[in-house]
Amino acid sequence: MRTECSADLFGFAPVEGRAVVAAFDGGMMTSEAGAMLLGAADRTIGLVARFAGCFTDHRAADLVEHPVASLVGQRVFGIALGYEDLIDHDQLRHDPVMAVLGGKLQAKRSDCAPLAGKSTLNRLELSRAEPSRYHKISYDTALIEAVFVDVFLDAHAVPPPQITLDLDATDDPLHGHQEGRFFHGYYDNYCYLPLYVFCGRHLLASKLRSANIDGSAGSVEEVARIIARIRQRWPGVRILLRADSGFAREALMAWCEANAVDFLFGLARNTRLVEEIKAELAAAAELGQQTGKPTRRFRDFTWQTRDSWSRQRRIVAKAEWLPGATPGTGEANPRFVVTSLSREEHEARHLYEKLYCARGEMENRIKECQLDLYADRTSAKTMRANQLRLWFASMAYVLICALRRIGLAHTQFARASCGTIRLKLLKIGALVRASVRRIKLAMPTAFPYQAEYRAAHAALSAAATA
Repeated sequence: MRTECSADLFGFAPVEGRAVVAAFDGGMMTSEAGAMLLGAADRTIGLVARFAGCFTDHRAADLVEHPVASLVGQRVFGIALGYEDLIDHDQLRHDPVMAVLGGKLQAKRSDCAPLAGKSTLNRLELSRAEPSRYHKISYDTALIEAVFVDVFLDAHAVPPPQITLDLDATDDPLHGHQEGRFFHGYYDNYCYLPLYVFCGRHLLASKLRSANIDGSAGSVEEVARIIARIRQRWPGVRILLRADSGFAREALMAWCEANAVDFLFGLARNTRLVEEIKAELAAAAELGQQTGKPTRRFRDFTWQTRDSWSRQRRIVAKAEWLPGATPGTGEANPRFVVTSLSREEHEARHLYEKLYCARGEMENRIKECQLDLYADRTSAKTMRANQLRLWFASMAYVLICALRRIGLAHTQFARASCGTIRLKLLKIGALVRASVRRIKLAMPTAFPYQAEYRAAHAALSAAATA
């Protein structure tokens, strides 16, 4: 069936033989029409289908009302729209726009809603490695982890000459007695310690871990898995690992050196390192006391620990003096990084200020995952269930990133956070009218971002058919 399109009327993917159209022509606000952009983004990158393909359904096929793809999509779309709790789906299962996204407007049974409620979704989250009487859907960890990397690779039409992978660990506070919880002294609470790997805005890994470990624990295995998959597609790409001092460990650096991967890690200071830059700190302090402004000096040298490192490595030191509130007072602020990058390629100041300090942008990406997309809602009893919850939130992040990257590249929201995109473009009230031939979403003419909405949908539609 043909979908109508004009300056004020534009089409979406048909569902159950009916065209889906939206127009800015006013009307009551009964559903969130902005969710249709998420559906367009999903069709462009095939995220829900890829994610659903990582699950095995052991239910009797003829009795299944809600297929795995519908369940997975419902959860991912719900989180992206701001519904982090399963109980929200007892209302959302009747929502017509969510039903359009699920491709199913009516249930097979008269006593059932088109979409799943909280109990069915809860059984999905509590899936077991081996099916049981009440939990017949299981997931494959390796397949799910591969989806993140594959989406990242598919986002590039041409392999880039080099990429930077940022690693970081963060706290996921716990308020119950979840499996694997431990008290972490640095964060001063009971928590998990998930490991994140990003390449720019692309999320490549979100690994849930207990908090009774070193921050870099398991990083070698994660990095080896990700880089092996990247090099299958891009054998000539140059890769740089970047992280804070919690990852400056012999095992990770030695792996990088053995596998032709560059690294740039922060390095925790100690008395021996500070002694190496004693002259630079004195010079910075003298100038800083004269000017009353922060002063920096840099030094480049090779260094080796007494027993934990297998070889000498390049160190870049920042000798900084920070003035105090009273003239003539202040304090030293020495910082260090260890790297495999050569002096000829990156001199000391540029390497620290431009290359290393840029890793702070990754923390904004983690905040988007944790705060905007509820990656810290790990309240299930088992680590397996909480890992799946983390992946659902991570997939919602990947979906909104695709919307931003493909649909909003030439708009004012090209660099907007996930929370801003949701607020401005997704939470749009609309009146939904369903007929035999079509489903029409009447959106308010007062919506201030109509141009951006149309541009996003046009770009996503073009990308989906390219």
